[in-house]
Amino acid sequence: METGIAMDHTEFKNPYLRTMFTEQQIAERVEELGKQITADYQGKRLVLVGVLKGSCVFMADLMRHIDLPMEIDFMAVASYKDGTVSTGDVEILKDLTKPIRDKNVIVVEDIIDTGLTLTRLVDILGTRGAKSIKLATFLDKPEPRINKELKVDYCGFEIPNEFVVGYGLDVAGRFRNLPFIGVVTDPEKV
Repeated sequence: METGIAMDHTEFKNPYLRTMFTEQQIAERVEELGKQITADYQGKRLVLVGVLKGSCVFMADLMRHIDLPMEIDFMAVASYKDGTVSTGDVEILKDLTKPIRDKNVIVVEDIIDTGLTLTRLVDILGTRGAKSIKLATFLDKPEPRINKELKVDYCGFEIPNEFVVGYGLDVAGRFRNLPFIGVVTDPEKV
């Protein structure tokens, strides 16, 4: 069946995307993170909280590599000024479905850049009685970070300040399904 998008990054042709991380590199790193989390949370009550929509691909792969009994939940948040610039003021669009009191929480993100939204989200979750709250992100982009105190506990890859898509990250809602990370070289044309 022809879908219009070749999922193998070697076949995907778009002159405005350059591969940053291959599907194989991603798979190996996510497995490593899962093993690290497994070791760190032995005997503890663990909840992964995915921040929608971008984290869904990373979280699905990550949780399959965590060899522990655990729970998952999701939140959707928005923090925009005029629709394009994050203010750090978080509006909860979808909240957790279960309490996190006395549980160890790992907030799972697709990418962290300014850190404003995530800082506020952690503050909100911190009022709910969790035993601990840590951060896992697939990509960390520290250059535009406004909150320099934000601590990323589990990081897939640190990247430069480039616009990337794939593996859950999008441009105008597209390219989340790509199994690799691609750098957008011209956002107007991609």
